[in-house]
Amino acid sequence: MARVTLEDVVRLDYGKIADGITSFLREELERTGASGYVVGLSGGVDSATAFMLAVKAVGKERVHALIMPDSEATPPEDLEDAKSLAEMAGVEHHIINITPIVEVYKSALPIYRGGDEDRAPLGNLKARIRMSLLYYYANKMNRLVLGTGDRSEILIGYFTKYGDGGVDLLPIGILYKNQVRRLAVHLGVPEKIAFKPSSPRLWPGQMAEGELGVRYEEVDVVLYSIFDLGIPVDEVPEATGVPKKVVDRIMELHKKSEHKRVPPPTPPLSIVREARV
Repeated sequence: MARVTLEDVVRLDYGKIADGITSFLREELERTGASGYVVGLSGGVDSATAFMLAVKAVGKERVHALIMPDSEATPPEDLEDAKSLAEMAGVEHHIINITPIVEVYKSALPIYRGGDEDRAPLGNLKARIRMSLLYYYANKMNRLVLGTGDRSEILIGYFTKYGDGGVDLLPIGILYKNQVRRLAVHLGVPEKIAFKPSSPRLWPGQMAEGELGVRYEEVDVVLYSIFDLGIPVDEVPEATGVPKKVVDRIMELHKKSEHKRVPPPTPPLSIVREARV
């Protein structure tokens, strides 16, 4: 069996990728009757790539960027990178510091204690606050919320349900993380953003690969092998050279996050049908 490598994953014509996604973005506006897109710019590669695709697709006048730093967790360089990208593209943007909003929530929550047990719930709350701000702008401006999740993070569930997962469309949801990085460079995103280590920045020092316990190079090769090439999971370690324990970890993340990729469950409709009198 030929070895599956990261080079196999990223070997794409990124011009064709960009053309296909920008056509999709134009068609979505026409289909929905929306006037444009609202996108949250974080200073990371995913939001930068989705943003640049939207500008390329529909023009800078129909894209509005929100930069929503958190004083506790957002590094100054992320804020500067987001601002510089919006300014480079000539797109209207607003900076909203979400820290005062977070503080109001914390003061209103009787069960908030501020310890380690609150770290993840508070981090997810920050993501949901950002989602609500994006939808405020989208509703007021008759625009769609442009999602920034990539295929790697969708498949392993590395996003906040009804937070950064609460969007109207996912233009880069067909691309693995390392494909997104290369598309970003193709679109003119500065390399310091395109290859910046990923982090949701929901709490100080949070880094994606450290939290996941696997590298995105491994994630992408494993997911590509399974979902694109159809290689059975038990054959993936041999096919890729990725250790079995890492493959198992990636598939564990995939299975545990299934609820994030499907609509909320409802009881069977037969209950209603059988209750008719």
